[in-house]
Amino acid sequence: MKKIAAVSGNLKKYLIFYSLAVLGGGWILGVEFHHLAFSNRSTFSTLITIIVFMMIYPMMVNLDLGEIPRIFKDPKPVLLSLVYNYALSPAIAFLFAFLFIHNAMLSLGFMLVMLIPCGSSSVGYTGLSGGSVETATVAQAINFILIPVLMPLYLTFVMRSSNVPIPMNAIMKSILIVIVLPMILGYLTRFSIIKVKGKVALKKIQPLLALITLLSLLAIVGMIFFMKGDVLLKKWDVLVTLSLLTLAYLILILPLITFLDKKFHLSYKDHMGIVYLSSSKNNGTAIAIATMAFNPLVAIPAAVIPLFQLMILIAYIHLEKPIKRYFGSQKTKKTTVVKPEK
Repeated sequence: MKKIAAVSGNLKKYLIFYSLAVLGGGWILGVEFHHLAFSNRSTFSTLITIIVFMMIYPMMVNLDLGEIPRIFKDPKPVLLSLVYNYALSPAIAFLFAFLFIHNAMLSLGFMLVMLIPCGSSSVGYTGLSGGSVETATVAQAINFILIPVLMPLYLTFVMRSSNVPIPMNAIMKSILIVIVLPMILGYLTRFSIIKVKGKVALKKIQPLLALITLLSLLAIVGMIFFMKGDVLLKKWDVLVTLSLLTLAYLILILPLITFLDKKFHLSYKDHMGIVYLSSSKNNGTAIAIATMAFNPLVAIPAAVIPLFQLMILIAYIHLEKPIKRYFGSQKTKKTTVVKPEK
Protein backbone atom coordinates (compact mmCIF):
# COMPACT_ATOMS: atom_id res chain seq x y z
CA MET A 1 0.00 0.00 0.00
CA LYS A 2 2.98 2.33 0.54
CA LYS A 3 3.93 2.01 -3.13
CA ILE A 4 0.36 2.80 -4.15
CA ALA A 5 0.38 5.84 -1.86
CA ALA A 6 3.66 6.99 -3.42
CA VAL A 7 2.30 6.62 -6.96
CA SER A 8 -0.94 8.38 -6.02
CA GLY A 9 0.99 11.20 -4.36
CA ASN A 10 3.20 11.59 -7.41
CA LEU A 11 0.18 11.75 -9.73
CA LYS A 12 -1.53 14.35 -7.57
CA LYS A 13 1.61 16.46 -7.18
CA TYR A 14 2.35 16.53 -10.90
CA LEU A 15 -1.23 16.20 -12.15
CA ILE A 16 -0.90 19.27 -14.36
CA PHE A 17 1.98 17.71 -16.28
CA TYR A 18 0.37 14.30 -16.57
CA SER A 19 -2.86 15.95 -17.76
CA LEU A 20 -0.98 17.88 -20.45
CA ALA A 21 0.82 14.72 -21.57
CA VAL A 22 -2.39 12.68 -21.77
CA LEU A 23 -4.26 15.54 -23.43
CA GLY A 24 -1.52 15.97 -26.04
CA GLY A 25 -1.20 12.24 -26.65
CA GLY A 26 -4.95 11.79 -27.04
CA TRP A 27 -5.13 14.80 -29.36
CA ILE A 28 -2.35 13.51 -31.62
CA LEU A 29 -3.87 10.03 -31.81
CA GLY A 30 -7.28 11.56 -32.47
CA VAL A 31 -5.94 13.49 -35.44
CA GLU A 32 -4.07 10.48 -36.84
CA PHE A 33 -6.91 8.01 -36.33
CA HIS A 34 -9.98 10.24 -36.54
CA HIS A 35 -11.79 7.74 -38.78
CA LEU A 36 -11.36 5.07 -36.10
CA ALA A 37 -12.69 7.42 -33.40
CA PHE A 38 -15.69 8.39 -35.53
CA SER A 39 -16.67 4.89 -36.66
CA ASN A 40 -16.42 3.45 -33.11
CA ARG A 41 -17.80 6.42 -31.17
CA SER A 42 -20.55 4.29 -29.59
CA THR A 43 -18.00 1.81 -28.23
CA PHE A 44 -15.77 4.58 -26.92
CA SER A 45 -18.75 6.31 -25.28
CA THR A 46 -19.62 3.09 -23.45
CA LEU A 47 -16.00 2.73 -22.35
CA ILE A 48 -16.01 6.31 -21.06
CA THR A 49 -19.13 5.58 -19.02
CA ILE A 50 -17.41 2.60 -17.37
CA ILE A 51 -14.27 4.60 -16.63
CA VAL A 52 -16.36 7.48 -15.28
CA PHE A 53 -18.07 5.17 -12.82
CA MET A 54 -14.67 3.89 -11.71
CA MET A 55 -13.61 7.49 -11.13
CA ILE A 56 -16.68 8.70 -9.20
CA TYR A 57 -17.24 5.61 -7.06
CA PRO A 58 -14.00 5.92 -5.00
CA MET A 59 -14.81 9.58 -4.35
CA MET A 60 -18.16 8.56 -2.92
CA VAL A 61 -16.55 5.99 -0.62
CA ASN A 62 -14.62 8.90 0.92
CA LEU A 63 -17.74 11.07 1.22
CA ASP A 64 -18.88 11.02 4.85
CA LEU A 65 -22.62 11.71 4.82
CA GLY A 66 -22.68 11.21 8.58
CA GLU A 67 -21.15 14.67 8.98
CA ILE A 68 -24.23 16.43 7.59
CA PRO A 69 -25.99 16.95 10.99
CA ARG A 70 -23.12 19.25 12.02
CA ILE A 71 -24.60 22.00 9.83
CA PHE A 72 -27.18 22.71 12.54
CA LYS A 73 -24.43 23.73 14.98
CA ASP A 74 -23.01 26.46 12.73
CA PRO A 75 -24.80 26.72 9.36
CA LYS A 76 -23.20 29.96 8.11
CA PRO A 77 -20.12 28.51 6.31
CA VAL A 78 -22.19 25.84 4.54
CA LEU A 79 -24.90 28.32 3.56
CA LEU A 80 -22.26 30.65 2.13
CA SER A 81 -20.79 27.78 0.11
CA LEU A 82 -24.24 27.14 -1.38
CA VAL A 83 -24.53 30.81 -2.37
CA TYR A 84 -21.08 30.76 -3.98
CA ASN A 85 -21.68 27.51 -5.86
CA TYR A 86 -25.26 27.93 -6.97
CA ALA A 87 -25.62 31.71 -7.33
CA LEU A 88 -22.27 33.48 -7.67
CA SER A 89 -20.42 30.95 -9.86
CA PRO A 90 -23.31 30.40 -12.32
CA ALA A 91 -23.75 34.19 -12.68
CA ILE A 92 -20.07 34.67 -13.54
CA ALA A 93 -20.08 31.64 -15.84
CA PHE A 94 -23.19 32.83 -17.68
CA LEU A 95 -21.62 36.27 -18.21
CA PHE A 96 -18.37 34.74 -19.51
CA ALA A 97 -20.19 32.31 -21.80
CA PHE A 98 -22.44 35.06 -23.18
CA LEU A 99 -19.54 37.43 -23.90
CA PHE A 100 -16.77 35.11 -25.06
CA ILE A 101 -18.06 31.67 -26.16
CA HIS A 102 -19.96 31.75 -29.43
CA ASN A 103 -20.37 28.01 -29.95
CA ALA A 104 -23.63 26.81 -28.36
CA MET A 105 -22.31 23.34 -27.46
CA LEU A 106 -19.12 24.68 -25.88
CA SER A 107 -21.13 27.32 -24.04
CA LEU A 108 -23.35 24.56 -22.68
CA GLY A 109 -20.26 22.58 -21.62
CA PHE A 110 -18.79 25.61 -19.86
CA MET A 111 -22.02 26.23 -17.95
CA LEU A 112 -22.32 22.53 -17.15
CA VAL A 113 -18.93 22.28 -15.46
CA MET A 114 -19.52 25.55 -13.57
CA LEU A 115 -22.68 24.04 -12.07
CA ILE A 116 -20.85 21.05 -10.57
CA PRO A 117 -18.85 22.24 -7.54
CA CYS A 118 -16.54 20.50 -5.09
CA GLY A 119 -13.37 19.47 -6.88
CA SER A 120 -12.21 16.03 -5.84
CA SER A 121 -9.16 17.43 -3.99
CA SER A 122 -10.92 20.34 -2.27
CA VAL A 123 -11.01 18.72 1.19
CA GLY A 124 -7.34 17.80 0.78
CA TYR A 125 -6.47 21.42 0.00
CA THR A 126 -8.37 22.45 3.13
CA GLY A 127 -6.24 20.12 5.23
CA LEU A 128 -3.02 21.42 3.69
CA SER A 129 -4.05 24.99 4.48
CA GLY A 130 -4.88 24.27 8.12
CA GLY A 131 -8.59 24.80 7.51
CA SER A 132 -11.55 23.05 9.07
CA VAL A 133 -11.80 19.63 7.44
CA GLU A 134 -15.10 19.08 9.30
CA THR A 135 -16.63 22.18 7.69
CA ALA A 136 -15.28 21.13 4.30
CA THR A 137 -16.69 17.61 4.65
CA VAL A 138 -20.18 18.81 5.61
CA ALA A 139 -20.26 21.51 2.92
CA GLN A 140 -19.03 19.08 0.25
CA ALA A 141 -21.67 16.49 1.11
CA ILE A 142 -24.55 18.98 1.04
CA ASN A 143 -23.37 20.73 -2.13
CA PHE A 144 -22.94 17.41 -3.90
CA ILE A 145 -26.38 16.15 -2.89
CA LEU A 146 -27.97 19.27 -4.43
CA ILE A 147 -26.37 18.72 -7.87
CA PRO A 148 -29.02 16.26 -9.15
CA VAL A 149 -31.77 18.65 -8.00
CA LEU A 150 -30.47 22.03 -9.18
CA MET A 151 -28.40 21.28 -12.28
CA PRO A 152 -31.29 20.24 -14.60
CA LEU A 153 -33.21 23.38 -13.57
CA TYR A 154 -30.23 25.64 -14.27
CA LEU A 155 -29.49 24.04 -17.65
CA THR A 156 -33.10 24.39 -18.75
CA PHE A 157 -33.11 28.08 -17.80
CA VAL A 158 -29.71 28.86 -19.35
CA MET A 159 -30.26 27.07 -22.67
CA ARG A 160 -33.90 27.95 -23.30
CA SER A 161 -32.90 30.90 -25.50
CA SER A 162 -30.49 28.81 -27.63
CA ASN A 163 -31.18 26.31 -30.35
CA VAL A 164 -29.53 23.49 -28.41
CA PRO A 165 -32.10 20.97 -27.17
CA ILE A 166 -31.78 19.89 -23.54
CA PRO A 167 -32.18 16.09 -23.39
CA MET A 168 -33.60 16.05 -19.89
CA ASN A 169 -34.13 12.28 -19.86
CA ALA A 170 -30.50 11.70 -20.84
CA ILE A 171 -29.31 14.22 -18.25
CA MET A 172 -31.31 12.58 -15.46
CA LYS A 173 -30.08 9.15 -16.56
CA SER A 174 -26.45 10.33 -16.51
CA ILE A 175 -26.94 11.93 -13.06
CA LEU A 176 -28.40 8.66 -11.82
CA ILE A 177 -25.44 6.65 -13.18
CA VAL A 178 -22.55 8.95 -12.25
CA ILE A 179 -23.80 10.57 -9.03
CA VAL A 180 -26.75 8.83 -7.37
CA LEU A 181 -25.72 5.20 -7.98
CA PRO A 182 -22.04 5.71 -7.01
CA MET A 183 -23.19 7.68 -3.96
CA ILE A 184 -25.39 4.81 -2.79
CA LEU A 185 -22.78 2.14 -3.52
CA GLY A 186 -20.04 4.31 -2.03
CA TYR A 187 -21.99 4.77 1.19
CA LEU A 188 -22.72 1.03 1.42
CA THR A 189 -19.05 0.23 0.79
CA ARG A 190 -17.92 2.77 3.40
CA PHE A 191 -20.47 1.48 5.93
CA SER A 192 -19.46 -2.17 5.32
CA ILE A 193 -15.72 -1.52 5.66
CA ILE A 194 -16.14 0.48 8.88
CA LYS A 195 -18.61 -2.06 10.29
CA VAL A 196 -16.38 -5.08 9.60
CA LYS A 197 -12.83 -3.73 9.95
CA GLY A 198 -13.16 -0.25 11.43
CA LYS A 199 -12.15 3.24 10.28
CA VAL A 200 -8.48 2.28 10.24
CA ALA A 201 -9.13 -0.12 7.35
CA LEU A 202 -10.92 2.63 5.42
CA LYS A 203 -7.98 4.96 5.94
CA LYS A 204 -5.58 2.29 4.68
CA ILE A 205 -7.35 1.91 1.32
CA GLN A 206 -7.65 5.67 0.69
CA PRO A 207 -4.41 5.77 -1.38
CA LEU A 208 -5.85 3.03 -3.62
CA LEU A 209 -9.14 4.94 -3.99
CA ALA A 210 -7.24 8.12 -4.86
CA LEU A 211 -5.11 6.27 -7.42
CA ILE A 212 -8.17 4.79 -9.16
CA THR A 213 -9.80 8.24 -9.35
CA LEU A 214 -6.68 9.95 -10.73
CA LEU A 215 -5.95 7.26 -13.33
CA SER A 216 -9.59 7.26 -14.45
CA LEU A 217 -9.59 11.05 -14.77
CA LEU A 218 -6.45 10.98 -16.94
CA ALA A 219 -7.92 8.18 -19.08
CA ILE A 220 -11.11 10.17 -19.68
CA VAL A 221 -9.24 13.36 -20.62
CA GLY A 222 -7.15 11.38 -23.12
CA MET A 223 -10.22 9.73 -24.65
CA ILE A 224 -12.13 13.00 -25.00
CA PHE A 225 -9.30 14.61 -26.95
CA PHE A 226 -8.88 11.40 -28.95
CA MET A 227 -12.55 11.43 -29.97
CA LYS A 228 -12.52 15.14 -30.88
CA GLY A 229 -8.88 15.58 -31.93
CA ASP A 230 -9.62 16.37 -35.57
CA VAL A 231 -12.28 18.95 -34.69
CA LEU A 232 -10.08 20.67 -32.10
CA LEU A 233 -7.17 20.91 -34.52
CA LYS A 234 -9.36 23.11 -36.70
CA LYS A 235 -10.62 25.04 -33.70
CA TRP A 236 -7.47 25.34 -31.59
CA ASP A 237 -8.48 28.89 -30.67
CA VAL A 238 -11.34 27.38 -28.63
CA LEU A 239 -8.84 25.84 -26.23
CA VAL A 240 -7.07 29.17 -25.81
CA THR A 241 -10.37 30.93 -25.07
CA LEU A 242 -11.47 28.28 -22.54
CA SER A 243 -8.08 28.36 -20.82
CA LEU A 244 -8.14 32.15 -20.46
CA LEU A 245 -11.73 32.10 -19.19
CA THR A 246 -10.83 29.49 -16.58
CA LEU A 247 -7.87 31.57 -15.46
CA ALA A 248 -10.01 34.72 -15.30
CA TYR A 249 -12.74 32.93 -13.33
CA LEU A 250 -10.35 31.63 -10.66
CA ILE A 251 -8.49 34.93 -10.35
CA LEU A 252 -11.86 36.62 -9.81
CA ILE A 253 -13.66 34.12 -7.58
CA LEU A 254 -10.90 33.39 -5.03
CA PRO A 255 -10.35 37.01 -3.87
CA LEU A 256 -14.11 37.62 -3.97
CA ILE A 257 -14.89 34.65 -1.69
CA THR A 258 -12.03 35.66 0.61
CA PHE A 259 -13.43 39.20 0.88
CA LEU A 260 -17.02 38.03 1.47
CA ASP A 261 -16.02 35.43 4.08
CA LYS A 262 -14.19 38.13 5.98
CA LYS A 263 -17.22 40.43 5.77
CA PHE A 264 -19.46 37.66 7.11
CA HIS A 265 -17.04 37.14 10.03
CA LEU A 266 -15.96 33.60 9.18
CA SER A 267 -12.87 32.33 10.93
CA TYR A 268 -9.76 31.47 8.92
CA LYS A 269 -10.44 27.76 9.46
CA ASP A 270 -14.03 27.94 8.22
CA HIS A 271 -12.98 30.11 5.28
CA MET A 272 -10.44 27.51 4.21
CA GLY A 273 -13.12 24.88 4.80
CA ILE A 274 -15.30 26.28 2.00
CA VAL A 275 -13.09 28.34 -0.33
CA TYR A 276 -11.67 25.38 -2.27
CA LEU A 277 -14.95 23.54 -2.77
CA SER A 278 -16.63 26.86 -3.67
CA SER A 279 -14.10 27.77 -6.36
CA SER A 280 -13.05 24.38 -7.77
CA LYS A 281 -15.20 22.29 -10.08
CA ASN A 282 -15.70 18.54 -10.15
CA ASN A 283 -14.49 18.10 -13.70
CA GLY A 284 -14.82 14.33 -13.70
CA THR A 285 -18.52 14.44 -12.94
CA ALA A 286 -19.05 17.20 -15.53
CA ILE A 287 -17.20 15.16 -18.16
CA ALA A 288 -19.34 12.14 -17.34
CA ILE A 289 -22.65 13.97 -17.69
CA ALA A 290 -21.50 15.82 -20.83
CA THR A 291 -20.40 12.68 -22.67
CA MET A 292 -23.40 10.61 -21.61
CA ALA A 293 -26.14 13.20 -22.11
CA PHE A 294 -24.63 15.17 -24.99
CA ASN A 295 -21.36 14.47 -26.82
CA PRO A 296 -17.58 14.78 -26.22
CA LEU A 297 -17.54 18.35 -27.59
CA VAL A 298 -19.62 19.49 -24.60
CA ALA A 299 -17.03 17.82 -22.35
CA ILE A 300 -14.11 19.88 -23.71
CA PRO A 301 -14.48 22.76 -21.18
CA ALA A 302 -14.47 20.28 -18.29
CA ALA A 303 -11.32 18.68 -19.70
CA VAL A 304 -9.53 22.03 -20.06
CA ILE A 305 -10.44 23.60 -16.70
CA PRO A 306 -8.21 21.31 -14.55
CA LEU A 307 -5.10 22.64 -16.27
CA PHE A 308 -5.40 26.04 -14.59
CA GLN A 309 -7.54 25.01 -11.62
CA LEU A 310 -4.77 22.91 -10.12
CA MET A 311 -2.10 25.61 -10.45
CA ILE A 312 -4.21 28.47 -9.08
CA LEU A 313 -5.53 26.50 -6.08
CA ILE A 314 -2.03 25.34 -5.17
CA ALA A 315 -0.86 28.96 -5.42
CA TYR A 316 -3.68 29.91 -3.01
CA ILE A 317 -2.42 27.29 -0.53
CA HIS A 318 0.94 29.05 -0.52
CA LEU A 319 -0.80 32.30 0.50
CA GLU A 320 -1.68 30.76 3.87
CA LYS A 321 0.24 33.30 6.00
CA PRO A 322 -1.08 36.54 4.45
CA ILE A 323 -4.64 35.12 4.41
CA LYS A 324 -4.31 34.25 8.11
CA ARG A 325 -3.22 37.82 8.81
CA TYR A 326 -6.19 39.11 6.80
CA PHE A 327 -8.66 37.09 8.86
CA GLY A 328 -6.86 37.86 12.11
CA SER A 329 -5.30 35.54 14.65
CA GLN A 330 -7.56 32.78 15.90
CA LYS A 331 -5.62 32.42 19.13
CA THR A 332 -6.77 34.02 22.31
CA LYS A 333 -4.30 36.54 23.60
CA LYS A 334 -3.05 36.00 27.12
CA THR A 335 -3.73 38.79 29.52
CA THR A 336 -1.12 39.80 32.03
CA VAL A 337 -2.36 40.50 35.52
CA VAL A 338 -0.37 43.18 37.26
CA LYS A 339 -0.42 42.86 41.02
CA PRO A 340 -0.64 46.09 42.98
CA GLU A 341 2.42 47.07 44.93
CA LYS A 342 2.24 46.67 48.63
